[in-house]
Amino acid sequence: MKRILPLVVVLGLASALPAFSVSKEIVQLQTQVQTLQDQMTQMRQSFDERMGVMRNLVEQTTDNMNKVTAAVNQLQRTLSQQNSDTAAKIDQVSTQVQAMHDSLDELRARLTKLSGQLDQLSSQQQNLPSQAPGVQPGAPAAQAPPPDVLYNNGLRDYNAGKYDIAGQEFNDYLKFYPNTDLAGNAQFYVGEVAYRQGNYQGAIQAYDSVLQLYPGGNKAAAAQLKKGYALIELGQRDAGVRELNSLISRYPRSVEATQARERLRQLSTRKTSPSRHTSDQ
Repeated sequence: MKRILPLVVVLGLASALPAFSVSKEIVQLQTQVQTLQDQMTQMRQSFDERMGVMRNLVEQTTDNMNKVTAAVNQLQRTLSQQNSDTAAKIDQVSTQVQAMHDSLDELRARLTKLSGQLDQLSSQQQNLPSQAPGVQPGAPAAQAPPPDVLYNNGLRDYNAGKYDIAGQEFNDYLKFYPNTDLAGNAQFYVGEVAYRQGNYQGAIQAYDSVLQLYPGGNKAAAAQLKKGYALIELGQRDAGVRELNSLISRYPRSVEATQARERLRQLSTRKTSPSRHTSDQ
């Protein structure tokens, strides 16, 4: 602009002179001024176009950022829901696995004690004729059911939700058959019945009996896991966390260790998230 103004002044002066005084240099200056004006017009148009393009890019970027933010929020909600669903599925699978283990234990016990049961049945059949006329006063009380029958009855009633009957049957099993292969399982289910009924203190005592009396049994890991759960339910969070960490250290590759890690993760999430209550499940 500083260069253009003097040229404009010169051209103005030149226009005031007589026509014969207009020289070739003035005409060239006029041509240059016009060229500069055209260039400035083109630059202005180019600048306006580029500003429009930049404005569109900014608007598109803002829209994309809003879409990304909405997608991230949706992903977070989806992940949170999936974590909740995963925890529920793990508990369901754990229950199914536990039922399968119980069935295998039952079959194993039947196979190992089949010969003894046959002998017992044979002895009972031999005694039937003498007992047929009737029971005389002062006769001894009836014998306890065979161990597999008593255990299966307790397991059946437990799965049917008849916890009072199942608890009595498992306690009878422990009373009559405390040294069998399934005694540790029966003790564990005594704790499970108490846990299902909300008697967490009684459940902890039963789980402790499993860990102390049957440490090598196949229910030791499950008993320690449920003991940790029961402690958390009683509000003893730190003790429950220590029990779950101890389980992970003792049985790192077990199904119960996986469940313990998931419960610890849930506890940690609830403790750090301000939008959730911190009550233990």
